[in-house]
Parts: sequence; C-alpha cells; structure tokens
Amino acid sequence: MSYLPATLELMNETITAAQSATTKTAVSGLARAKSVGLQCIFTYGSSGTTAKAWVQTSFDGGTTWVDIACFDHAATSLSRCYNLSALTPVTTVYTVTDGTLVANTSKDGLLGDQLRVKFTSTGTYAGTTTMKILANLRD
Repeated sequence: MSYLPATLELMNETITAAQSATTKTAVSGLARAKSVGLQCIFTYGSSGTTAKAWVQTSFDGGTTWVDIACFDHAATSLSRCYNLSALTPVTTVYTVTDGTLVANTSKDGLLGDQLRVKFTSTGTYAGTTTMKILANLRD
C-alpha cells in the first residue's frame, strides 16, 4: 500500500518578468519515498532569455536545501525527465549546492523528506511561456 501521493505538482506557472532565486512552496512528508521521477514541461511563447529551475530536497526539516536536478531552458518548447533513487549508493562526497547545480544535470542518491523548486529567469517572456514541474513518487 502506497502512502505517498502518486504525482505532485512542484511548479506550474506562466513566466513573464525576470525572477531571481524564487522558491516555490515545499512539499513535506516524503520520508517513505524511495524514488522520484521528475518531469519539466517548458512551453515557449516568445522573448525571454533563460528559465532555470532546480529541484531541491532537504534532510534537516527545510533549513538546508540541496539541488538534486536542474532544468535549463531558453527559447524552445521541450520536456525533460530524470529518475532519482534514494537507494543509489553515493560513493563520493557531494558538496551541497543551492541553486548552482550545473544546467541539465542531476544528482542521484539524494532524496530527503521534502521537495521544492528554486526558479530563476532572465529577460521578459511573453505571457504564453509556462513551466510545469511534476514529481512522481514511489515508496
């Protein structure tokens, strides 16, 4: 029996004016999660320069946030996915990053009991530009 919601919407917004390190509401109570599938759907309208989102997790109740995936978009509609597992052995020390993980990369093996998105954009996108990030959890 699963105790986790099947899919969470971590972000779903229309992008217009530039944003700097805006954090979205954290989702907590995910301690049973063994893996998370992440999907970012970026729908480009026009204008704008970059739209970057970091999915983050926390191991200390939300005091410290750790980047686990980075989605980086510019001027093309596309969808990207990652699958991350809490069961993947991490054999090297991982330096905590908060909004600085390299574009379009992920860090497997790290999955705390909370998830959130940190978002930055540059330039002014048209009102039809949107970004949606979904998390599919498995326990």
